[in-house]
Amino acid sequence: MFTVEGIRKFHHWTHASLGLVLDHLASMAGDYRTEVPGFGFPTPHQQVIHVFNCEGLWTQALRGLPYIDRMPAECPNVADARAMQQEVSGQTLEYLSGLTDQQLNTETELRFPDGDTAVRTPALVLHHVLTHAFHHKGQIAAMCHRLGRPICDTDLNNFE
Repeated sequence: MFTVEGIRKFHHWTHASLGLVLDHLASMAGDYRTEVPGFGFPTPHQQVIHVFNCEGLWTQALRGLPYIDRMPAECPNVADARAMQQEVSGQTLEYLSGLTDQQLNTETELRFPDGDTAVRTPALVLHHVLTHAFHHKGQIAAMCHRLGRPICDTDLNNFE
């Protein structure tokens, strides 16, 4: 059984790790928006916006609320991405603050903007959101390496 406190901690670690990625991307100036062939989202910038859009979409779906994707052009620089991170992360934490451990592990129906529905536990959805962020963080790290700007370790830091 998952706990709200455990998910909250995993969420904190994920966003602390993403913060290190954003620190590195801020130091890259123009390379933040440079296309790197071979990735579904071809720039580090587009990868970052995708990560935060996914968290926003899934968290709002859990809350029964609509979510409108932010376009990369709406967040052209790292400072804008940080603001988006704070907004989306805050929505997730607000959602978690209203859940019990039992609710976290109880299947719920999700409704999506396209009319599709799914039944999942909030724990599974949030686990997906957070592991999805690490998947794209790895892609961003690979992109930075290919751009000649390798990133530091962003995984095994001592996040409180």
